[in-house]
Order: sequence, then structure tokens, then C-alpha cells
Amino acid sequence: MTYLDEHVRAEIRPIKRRVEDELLARPGVVGVDIGEKTTGGKPTGRAAIVVYVGVKHHSQRYAIPVQYGGVPTDVVEDAFVPHRALAWSDGVHGAERHQCLVGGIGFGPCRAIRFVPPDVAVPGDYSVVGTLGALVTPRAASPRVMALTSFHVACVDDAWAVGDAMAHPSVVDGGHPWDDRIGTLARAALSGSVDGAALLLSSHLDCRAEVVGLGPVRGRAAAVVGTAIRKRGRTTGLTDAFVASTDATVVLDFGNDLGVRTLRDQVRVQAAPGHRFGDHGDSGAVLLDDTNHVVGLYCAGNPSGSIGFANPIDHVLDQLDVDLLV
Repeated sequence: MTYLDEHVRAEIRPIKRRVEDELLARPGVVGVDIGEKTTGGKPTGRAAIVVYVGVKHHSQRYAIPVQYGGVPTDVVEDAFVPHRALAWSDGVHGAERHQCLVGGIGFGPCRAIRFVPPDVAVPGDYSVVGTLGALVTPRAASPRVMALTSFHVACVDDAWAVGDAMAHPSVVDGGHPWDDRIGTLARAALSGSVDGAALLLSSHLDCRAEVVGLGPVRGRAAAVVGTAIRKRGRTTGLTDAFVASTDATVVLDFGNDLGVRTLRDQVRVQAAPGHRFGDHGDSGAVLLDDTNHVVGLYCAGNPSGSIGFANPIDHVLDQLDVDLLV
């Protein structure tokens, strides 16, 4: 895969930002990014404004301008969804029980949440599961330890409240809503760039500032296009990919009263051909670079798992007013 030089991306960025709202308003458009243009499935080496559409119709290709300000467009068919899971646990990794709380393990709200079509096929009360990403602490002087995850996993719908109980293992994975409580929802943010939450962990629990299988968290860093990253998610376990962009704008349907939201300036990661980076249940995992610095908070991906999206970690920490525990 060819990664565009930052100088090239910087020239295209203002054009992309200027036109992306107009593009997102077009039927079927689910994302806008900066990337390499492909023709006939083959890379051309040319920089482009990449327009993701749910279904690539012949007529739609001509509805989207072939260029903006001299920068070509490239229409790519794909779909993106938040990667929490509902009442599903067969054949997964990360659903095991940990006596010491660390990053990369499964958890979920203790409360059952009512889901109805089209969010689910059959209406009913469902349990939700995602991933604890990393340990954090409040920026205001406090000895308390918190855990970072995604808003759409910890909060789920518009009935959430500070103090909602959380369990590890999740109820989906056989955890008990009383006996396996690990803490409560303390902070949450669902904004133009962040889908994050922080849980206040029970003071009697053991915890370590590390991620299962990846070791201690060393701090935070900005994602850099072309660099390798790793994550440990509740469902897919340890996976790796490369940072393909830090300019992604993606439209996600969080359903269940939260509705459709647009997240901008997201980190887009790309797995190697034939490999999967994330799946349902992995939301909330942190992305680590090769020095074990956190660069993002995983929130969504495509059906094949080859593409994933993460909030830039600086935005997450600032909006939740927390710092990574190292």
C-alpha cells in the first residue's frame, strides 16, 4: 500500500474539508477521506478525495464530481458500523475472566437495553458488550482509577446516566450483573470527533496500566500515516494494521435513540490483505504504536474488518478530562 506524503495531504486537506459536507449530504455517502486513487482495482499513485458510498451505482459515480479544485475523487463502495456487540459470545476471544483489570478485556453495562427493529431483527431486552481500552485518571487531583472505553458501549442509548453499573465479564459473556460489577459510568462524550466514556473502577479491585498481550502502556502519541499499530479487542483479540489516514470523516448509525452521527478527523487503519483488524465487541479498544503509546480509541469498522476507525487519543482525553495511567 502506498501512503501519501504529509505535504500532499496538507495541500488536499482544506479542499476536502470545504466539500465534505456537500458530499455527505448526497444519498448513500457514508464517509469522506484522503487517499490514493484506484482505477480498475489498481492503485494509480495519485492523491484523491475518497468518497465512500454504501452502494456504488453507475449513475452515482457521475453524480459525484470527478474532481474538486484539481484534486480527483475516488468513489469506493463500503459500509461502516459501530463495533459493539449485542448478546453474542460464541467463538470469541477476550471473553475470559481477569482477576486484575487491564486493557483489552471485555465488559458491558449491567442494565438490559431495549432494542427494536431496525436496530435488531427481533425486539427485546439485550445486553451489550465491548472492550475496556486502557486505564486513566482524572486530571483534577484524585487517586481514583478509571477505565477508558467507547460511549456507544458504556452508554448505549439516551437513557444512560452517571452511576450506571458495569460488569466484567459482561452479561453477554456470562458475567453476573451484581457479583461481577467492576465500577460505574463516570464520564461520557459523543461529539464531532469523540465517541468515548470513562468508568470509575471499584477501589477494591486490582488493576494494571497495560494491555493484555501487548504490555505496559507508555503514554500517548499522535497517529502517523504509514506506521504500524496494534490493538487487543474483546472479540478479535490481538490484531495489527497500518495507519492509512488521519483525515477520515465517517457517518455512523448508533441507533437506539442516538441516531446517525458524523465523526471527523478520525484515524483510519487498514489491515493487510486478507486480514481482519476488528469486529463487533472490539469498540473501546485502544490502538498502540510500536512503542506502546496510545494513538486512538477504536469505535467502528467495515463488515470484513479490514478497515477500522478510531478517535484521536488527544481528543478523547481532553473531552473526558482524563490522562492515561502509565
